[in-house]
Amino acid sequence: MSNDDRIIEETIRLVGEGVSVTLPVNGNSMLPFIIGGRESVILQPPSHLDVGDVVLAWVKGGYYVVHRIIAIDSDAVTLMGDGNLAITEQCAKSDIKALVTHVVDANGRRHEIDSQWRRCAARLWWHLRPIRRYLLAIYRRL
Repeated sequence: MSNDDRIIEETIRLVGEGVSVTLPVNGNSMLPFIIGGRESVILQPPSHLDVGDVVLAWVKGGYYVVHRIIAIDSDAVTLMGDGNLAITEQCAKSDIKALVTHVVDANGRRHEIDSQWRRCAARLWWHLRPIRRYLLAIYRRL
């Protein structure tokens, strides 16, 4: 088991005990809302899940992701990273291990992920999927 796997397993154990955990994130799959390598997320137990929530989940294929819920159908949940163009992941509700409540920026400031403007921006970003490739290319150059 790698160190990353141990950290995630310990994170999940603590969240399961009701402890709020701050976890650094890597990768670009949640751009532009979570910047991997620079920001962290605050995780709490997932009490109620809705489309639009950002979660830590164990997905089919055998790995963990921090992605947004795009569909819930009974026990099946479909996830997609905000920075992904078309790739989705699936998991069962029981495989969702934590709910992201805040993003912590590089300066240590906490930003509520469920604020009205972030929810609105995420919905708009979802509808911009056909041109997301170009918007992300511009964003990465800035």
